[in-house]
Amino acid sequence: MKYIDLHCDTAGRILYEKGELNKNNFKIDIEKLREGEALAQVFAFFIDVGSVKNPFLEFEAMYNTFINELLKNKNSIELVTSVENLRIVEEAGKVGAFLSIEEGEVLEGNIENIKKVYDKGIRFITLTWNYKNTLGYPNYQYLYKENGLTQLGLDMVKEMERLGIIPDGSHLSDKGFYDLVDNCEKPFIVTHSNSRTIQEHPRNLTDDMIKKLADKGGIMGINFCSDFIGNKPITAIEDMVQHIKHIKNVGGIDVISLGSDFDGIGNEVEIKDASEMGKLALELKKAGFTEREIEKIYYKNALRLFIETLK
Repeated sequence: MKYIDLHCDTAGRILYEKGELNKNNFKIDIEKLREGEALAQVFAFFIDVGSVKNPFLEFEAMYNTFINELLKNKNSIELVTSVENLRIVEEAGKVGAFLSIEEGEVLEGNIENIKKVYDKGIRFITLTWNYKNTLGYPNYQYLYKENGLTQLGLDMVKEMERLGIIPDGSHLSDKGFYDLVDNCEKPFIVTHSNSRTIQEHPRNLTDDMIKKLADKGGIMGINFCSDFIGNKPITAIEDMVQHIKHIKNVGGIDVISLGSDFDGIGNEVEIKDASEMGKLALELKKAGFTEREIEKIYYKNALRLFIETLK
């Protein structure tokens, strides 16, 4: 079944480990995406602001390297910025590549940088990673759970929505999440987080968060990281299904998507890489999910959100 994965860290590995997009030893490459029937992959540019001097320049270096890889493989994969783009790419038999930034400090507190990254094709921005920044606070170890978005963060979110970039609440503090609920005029996204009721972890969403995200029309991508799923050495598909069942019961089927975090997580997964994404669909079917529900999880919920938000 075709799918859209809302988050992977392959772009950083290509830069720092000198890998190639067509074929590599990572969890995601073009061959694996095609074998797994990917409709689109969201490639995140993760910048660790604790280890670089200039976040925006580091982003540009990663971006330029990745764009070169897309151009080298233009017959198989293509940058997309909207559902209309994606449909054209799909008809041509290619995989769509959406682009995101993971770490709002890449913008360096300059609201004009939002337009700069928009023009480069960025359509998602994860507002924080594990550091507090000029936009807000992370939920890292619950240290900043009650600290929300800064005024600059609220202004940045407003500008993102105006341009057609989706704010991403993964990694964001609990208070920051609710600030998105209260201030976003459009649905927002939580690209790679699971259920905190099923697995207690600050990176996961409470039931109230899931309900409010669903009421807002947003979506959350199921993260394959063991710490967020069930703490097993190898992430089990049955545990992923448990999260999906719970999220469906709390927020409805329309809030659930996929956000593997492949090439960013350290543990192995029963879905060994992008080529095996169909394994989850088979287990969901066995668990009683209908074909229509599985299609929503795999790509239709994401498409609906993109239609409502991207420009």
